[in-house]
Amino acid sequence: MQFDFTTPPERRGTDSQKWLKYENRDILPMWVADMDFRSAPAILDALHARIDHGIFGYARPCQSTTDAVVAAMQDRYGWRIDPSWIVWLPGLVCALNVTARAFADEGDEVLTLAPIYPPFMSAPKNGGRHTVTVPLRLDASGAPTAQWRIDWDALEAAVTPRTRLFLLCSPHNPIGRVWRRDELERIAEFCLRHDLILCSDEIHCDLILDPALKHTPSALLGPEIARRSLTLMAPSKTYNIPGLGTSLAIIPDAALRAQFSHAATGIVPEVNALGYAACEAAYRDCEPWRQALLDTLRTNRDHLCDFVRRELPGIEIEAPTEATYLAWLNVRALGLSDPVAHFEKHGVGLSDGAFFGAPAGHYVRLNFGCPLSTLDEALRRIKNGI
Repeated sequence: MQFDFTTPPERRGTDSQKWLKYENRDILPMWVADMDFRSAPAILDALHARIDHGIFGYARPCQSTTDAVVAAMQDRYGWRIDPSWIVWLPGLVCALNVTARAFADEGDEVLTLAPIYPPFMSAPKNGGRHTVTVPLRLDASGAPTAQWRIDWDALEAAVTPRTRLFLLCSPHNPIGRVWRRDELERIAEFCLRHDLILCSDEIHCDLILDPALKHTPSALLGPEIARRSLTLMAPSKTYNIPGLGTSLAIIPDAALRAQFSHAATGIVPEVNALGYAACEAAYRDCEPWRQALLDTLRTNRDHLCDFVRRELPGIEIEAPTEATYLAWLNVRALGLSDPVAHFEKHGVGLSDGAFFGAPAGHYVRLNFGCPLSTLDEALRRIKNGI
C-alpha cells in the first residue's frame, strides 16, 4: 500500500498550535514535535467509525485496545506485559508531573540528564521538588563521528541523601540518541544502588532511524529494576496523533502502580473515546504506515545532514540523529545572542536550545517530520540567514 508523505497538508487556518504560533507571518514552523503528515489511513478509518456511532460518553479502554498495546510490546520488543500494569493517561507531560509527586516529597531531588525535553526539568519544580540536571558529554574520540554520552562520574556526584527519582528519556530528546543496552544496564544498576525509582519516558521508541539499532524498554533489564520502574509510552509522536491525548504508564509493581494512581487521583482527567480508538488502530493496524514513515524520516535526516555539511557554515550536527524526527543543531559559531529570533526573521521557526537546558545561543532544535519539499524550503531560508 502506498502512503503520501510528499504532499504538504494545509494547516494554516486550523487549530494547529504549531502553525498558529506564526499566524499571518511567513515563517515555516519547525519547532514543536508535531509532524506535517496526515495520520495513517487505518487511524482515520477507526476515528470515522467511532464518530459514526454518535455517542461520546465517558470512556474506558475496550479489551481490544488493551490487547493491541500488549501485542505491540511483545512483537516489537519481546516485552510480555500484564494488562493490569497499564495506567492510561491523557499525556506524558502530566505523567512526569504525577511521577515527581508520587515518588518524591517536597524538597526532595529528582535527577535527569541535560539537554532534555523541558518538562523533565519543570515537572519536579511544579510540585516543590528540586530538579538536578547532569550535563551529557559530547565524546569526540570515536570514529567516524562524535557521540553524546552520559557522564557517569558527574551522575554519581549528583546523588545526595534527598535524591529519590531518576527521569530518563529513551530515546533521548533532543539529541536523538538511542541508549545501548549496556548503558541502560548501567543506569539500572545506578538506580538500584542508590535506591532510586526509574521513570523512563519512551515516547519516541518506535522512531528508531538507524536500522542497526534497537530499542530496549528499561523494565526489560531485569526483575529488580522492573519492580522499581515506570515506563511511559504513547502512540502520539509515531502516528502523529498528539492532539488526541492518549498515553500510558506501564508499571509492573502493584505498590508503585497504586502510589502513582493515588497521586493522579482528582487531578489527571480520563482519556477520551476518540483517543482510545486511534490508539488501538495505531498499534494494531498501522505497521506498514510506520515503516513507510521511517523510510521517509531517514531520507529527510540524511538530506538534512548533507545540506548542513555542504551549505551551512557555522552550523553543525555534532552526533548522529539515531531516533526521532528532531535534529539538534549547534549554532554557536554564528555568534547569535538569540538564534531563534534571528532565523524567524528569515522565515523559519526553530526551538531554542536554552529551553532544553543548553547554554543560551548555542543550540536550536529542528523538526524534520515534514514533506521533503517543506524541509528544503526551510533549509534554503536558514542558508539565507547565515
